[in-house]
Amino acid sequence: MMGYNETLDYLFTKLPMFQRSGPAAYKNSLGNTLKLDEVYGYPHKKFKSIHVAGTNGKGSVSHMLAAILQKGGYKTGLYTSPHLKNFRERIRVDGDMIPERNVVDWVEDFRRKNRELKLEPSFFELTVAMAFDYFSQQHVDISIVEVGLGGKLDSTNIINPEISIITNIGLDHTNFLGNTLGEIALEKAGIIKHGIPVVIGEKHQETEKVFREKAKEMQAPIYFAGKEYKVEYALLSMDGKQELKITKELGYILPNLKLDLLGSYQHHNLPAVLKTVALLKQEGWDIQDKAIYDGLANVTEETGLLGRWQVIGYNPLVVCDTAHNMDGISSVVRQINNTAHKNLHIVFGTVVDKDPNDILRLLPKNAIYYFAKASIPRALDTVQLKEKAFEVGLKGRSYESVSQAFEAAKSNAQKEDMIFVGGSTFIVAEIL
Repeated sequence: MMGYNETLDYLFTKLPMFQRSGPAAYKNSLGNTLKLDEVYGYPHKKFKSIHVAGTNGKGSVSHMLAAILQKGGYKTGLYTSPHLKNFRERIRVDGDMIPERNVVDWVEDFRRKNRELKLEPSFFELTVAMAFDYFSQQHVDISIVEVGLGGKLDSTNIINPEISIITNIGLDHTNFLGNTLGEIALEKAGIIKHGIPVVIGEKHQETEKVFREKAKEMQAPIYFAGKEYKVEYALLSMDGKQELKITKELGYILPNLKLDLLGSYQHHNLPAVLKTVALLKQEGWDIQDKAIYDGLANVTEETGLLGRWQVIGYNPLVVCDTAHNMDGISSVVRQINNTAHKNLHIVFGTVVDKDPNDILRLLPKNAIYYFAKASIPRALDTVQLKEKAFEVGLKGRSYESVSQAFEAAKSNAQKEDMIFVGGSTFIVAEIL
């Protein structure tokens, strides 16, 4: 019998894992997922679900919805990826991570079954199967299921959800999903199911046609939430939360709504959450306004969400964020520019299978940079990263580890300064 650490070693090192090894772990087929689903008795058919895809924002939307449903009294599963600190973050019920014992027992059971099956699943395929089986065993009322990569061929795309959500479309993972917004939108649109409502978070001329055509083909009602709901920042409340102004069709709704997620980009994510809740209520789900208020004010506490404009220190202000593509970095840079500070220090790293040049051009020129390499095979060498950064006018030093870079930034920063940590989920994970 394996222990928990041995089980993690099997999952992380014996299975192809996209987060660590990149393209080599990507599967363009649902074959393994369908076989695993069959072996475990089709668990995805035993609970209701909401499916969330998108380039950016899908994790935040998933956690916000889970928090609202939990506060509404529903037993709620939540499947997200990647994890930051703990593998078990990926699979939660009512905010609680799957117990270590369940992970060990499930993997042991799979390995026993696989002596005959002889499957060669990826890390993601196996964890999706584990999550769906766990949700079934826990008899959840509903689960929020975040797509891993793309949509059409993602392992999560065997569910038949109550509602499908596509948050936004940006250029990311272009080697798998396509080189234009339209091509990427077509991949994401693969989660649209026959007759199932689909909520689009952000409207874009290049993607709207793709979504409308796919929804028409699937006879799926389609809603553009960003057109229906407007979210504006009002103020930072005394308890450190965003207080927001929500308008719908020129009228104010949900006055004095608070959100404990401080990223300004959440203003683009919230419309999809509110529209989804409205559709659920139309279908008979009992979600009172109090659940919306309480859920959104306590997303982090209810769901354990990490790494979204997360303030981890003061004097100097220290913020980390997992944004890692052009759209995400653009939003983060805007918020950095609107945040009071004297000098700016940025601990930054990225991965080798993404061209960092476009992202580096977006970063502030007036910052001091601390280039770091996360301890995964995919991480881009810091010497290469520094050279590319220098070409676009960014100045700084390279460090052998994320911790060394972070310590150097803290040593150099004054009380009035700001330290930002980002560029990659894995850089943030090592700091947290």
